[in-house]
Amino acid sequence: MRPRVIMVFAAALIFLGGALLVPAAYGKLTATDPTEPDPVTTTAAPAVLTPPPPPTLATAPVSVPDDGFVAWALLDRRSGQIAGSPNSAKSTNSTESMIKVWIVSDFLRRAEEARKPPSADWLKRGSAALRYSDDNATSALYDAAGGTAVTKRMISMCKLTNTRLGTIPGYVGWWSFTEMTAQDAVRLGECVRDGTAAGPKWTEWVLEEMRNVWGTTADKDQERTRGGGRWGIIDGLPKELVKHDPVSIKNGWTSLLYDGNWHVNCLAIGNNWVLAVQQRYPDRRGLDYGARVCANIAAQLVTPGVGAALTIPRPLTGS
Repeated sequence: MRPRVIMVFAAALIFLGGALLVPAAYGKLTATDPTEPDPVTTTAAPAVLTPPPPPTLATAPVSVPDDGFVAWALLDRRSGQIAGSPNSAKSTNSTESMIKVWIVSDFLRRAEEARKPPSADWLKRGSAALRYSDDNATSALYDAAGGTAVTKRMISMCKLTNTRLGTIPGYVGWWSFTEMTAQDAVRLGECVRDGTAAGPKWTEWVLEEMRNVWGTTADKDQERTRGGGRWGIIDGLPKELVKHDPVSIKNGWTSLLYDGNWHVNCLAIGNNWVLAVQQRYPDRRGLDYGARVCANIAAQLVTPGVGAALTIPRPLTGS
């Protein structure tokens, strides 16, 4: 019996030894090699969200009312290209008060060139012409700077291609009856924006006055020789655009008895664009109709960024 016991005991030892050796060997096989670098756990970097560009104006198809004359033009200041309605290059409208941006700018530039700084009274007239569309202040500046010579300098210095002095009997050459195309109107706006019109000293002053235009189309804001002019294109622009791009404006408007029409012009100048809208339409529709047409055309040209609050004016309906 002893030999059998010894054999059983030996077999048990071999079994136990194998059981102990296998985990040890497995541990050696799975242990990290100290000569190799520790494994690196990578985490993807969070995506960086680029904020959308603020809205601006860009060429786009535009629908316009067919009651009367409408022309519009948009200048891209970066490329110098002008887009617009088919009639924007040749068909003209009387400028009315829109031309006041040139009359004021021309006066200030010439005063600086002559080294005769404008007095406080002249600056007050310039501000009144731009903010309140004051006719008397404008006429004083116009006469002091040479009358029709002022308009001729505008045509030459701003490189206007289809602008001419007014020819209405009794008012030949008068500033408000100057005939201008929509494309020349945006050239005029660029002439003001790039500093040609007012010169380096006064350009920002002129643009800032145009940003502070006063008043609405309401009867209470419309007086015989001055009137509220903060309407039109500015009402068609989203708040986000104006926030990033303070817009300078100057409108011109008159209900002319000799042809029974409103003559309305809207001019707006941004950092990278200039927009002009011209209209003639039956007097019965009133000034507010023309203001809404200008706003509606501007709204159609807005290229908004994400979340831009685009303001669409009321439908183009009239009385």
